[in-house]
Amino acid sequence: MKISNNKILITGGASGIGLGLTERFVRENNTIIICGRRESLLEEISKKFPSVVTRRCDLAKAEEREALFNWISQNHNDLNVLINNAGIQQRMSLSDTDFFQRAKEEIAINIEAPIHLTSLFTNLKSLNTVINITSGLSFVPLARMPVYSASKAFFHSFTLSLRHLLKSKNIEVIEVIPPALNTDLGGKGLHNSALPVSDFIEAVFIQLKQGKTELAFGFSEAMAKAGPDDLQKAFDRMNSV
Repeated sequence: MKISNNKILITGGASGIGLGLTERFVRENNTIIICGRRESLLEEISKKFPSVVTRRCDLAKAEEREALFNWISQNHNDLNVLINNAGIQQRMSLSDTDFFQRAKEEIAINIEAPIHLTSLFTNLKSLNTVINITSGLSFVPLARMPVYSASKAFFHSFTLSLRHLLKSKNIEVIEVIPPALNTDLGGKGLHNSALPVSDFIEAVFIQLKQGKTELAFGFSEAMAKAGPDDLQKAFDRMNSV
């Protein structure tokens, strides 16, 4: 992937990893479009980065995903990079009375949305790159986040298949595999002791410039390379409390 002079859509681009990617791609002379559910965050980004185009969109709803695609097709039909970043993370137990409802919310955002968006945006003749944000938990789940971990394992598998399926269209598929980072994913304060997003973004861009298509860092890099025994040890350690 070339680093500059792209037109990029970043879902969930107003916070966390999405915001880190937005800031860095702006610095690298790209045109950025972001979408998200929270109008207040989008307004903050518009003030900080006037060149960034924002669009409010609830990706949990199929009709809003289709509206987003139609809007981009009409107004930004030279878009060439799709970054499927938006995701939600919930800690829950099977005994929770609202477990299934919350599980459906995670599945809608973490699985249905990127699959649907990918199927839509690969119809754009200009599209040449899809970047999917998965997780170190794709390889070893955290049991208190059962649906989130499973959704990321699904998304990792889907990305591997997608890379093969899109070869004939000359669309590059890149997987970004973050470890736990200091973001508000899952709730404020839960990841305060984790690595800063800036360190991860720097590592991602170094690997992008090297032409890599699987970008990992720290824990996620170790898990992506681990064998069955090491994955089992990591699972036991992570879920021992």
